[in-house]
Amino acid sequence: MHWTPTIEQRTDSVSANAAGALHDLLNADPPRPAAGDALPLLWHWLAFLPQSRQDQLGADGHPTPGEFLPPVGQRVRMYAGGRITISGSPRIGSPLARLSKASKGVTKKGRSGELLLVTVNHDMSSENGSISEQVDLVYKQANPQRIERQAPLTVDNSEWPWGRNLAVHPTMLFRFSALTYNAHRIHFDRPYATNVEGYPGLVVHGPLQAILLSDTIRRALPGRSATQFVFRAVAPAFDRGELSLRARPSSDVDSIDLAAFSDGRLTMTATATLEPEGTNE
Repeated sequence: MHWTPTIEQRTDSVSANAAGALHDLLNADPPRPAAGDALPLLWHWLAFLPQSRQDQLGADGHPTPGEFLPPVGQRVRMYAGGRITISGSPRIGSPLARLSKASKGVTKKGRSGELLLVTVNHDMSSENGSISEQVDLVYKQANPQRIERQAPLTVDNSEWPWGRNLAVHPTMLFRFSALTYNAHRIHFDRPYATNVEGYPGLVVHGPLQAILLSDTIRRALPGRSATQFVFRAVAPAFDRGELSLRARPSSDVDSIDLAAFSDGRLTMTATATLEPEGTNE
């Protein structure tokens, strides 16, 4: 099928209600966010929700590619990572204008078969600041793939001085799916996740892991704002046991390294570049 990249233009905002709902999901301390407050890192994912008719969803729950995203055949999607740069301070409730474009995709061979790598670029602007984002998506063959067991890792908290352990409950995954209008069935439909896509449980959303890591920065270094956040999904995390969210100072004085561990496996890494200390005073 012939496909040509197109530019999508949309305007939206992160409502105070949506921000408050995510605040509650993260068990964040009061006060709840309000219109006019600075938009926390990565919370722009509460805006620009998917727009598809019910009959335009594929068997996995995702909108069928072939229009904005390239046609992918009988493949299923994974969120592989991304890079976000923030300038200024976009606000809750303020309009965000977004220009988006997807790449044609690059085909590679992986352990599970042929992979199609697609990058989506988003440029968002508002009266108070801007956000530039590149999202990496991976489409793999739809055959059920059993997850290979890795040797469990022991997290040395002396190397990761900041962080917390968080119980992963299906209700948390369901609520995040609802907040982001994400109908991918691996996050809430256990028979589909285990019998069709071959996972051992419900899958923790890549964006949710990234938001939890960004929330770790806020808890460890209150008052410090990030100007850049780069993250990479290493392995799936599941709703069995706890998610360990860790952070440590980077070799760069204004950077912080982050990592998520699930069931003794490294599942996500990230690096955040912070505004110099004292900038927000």
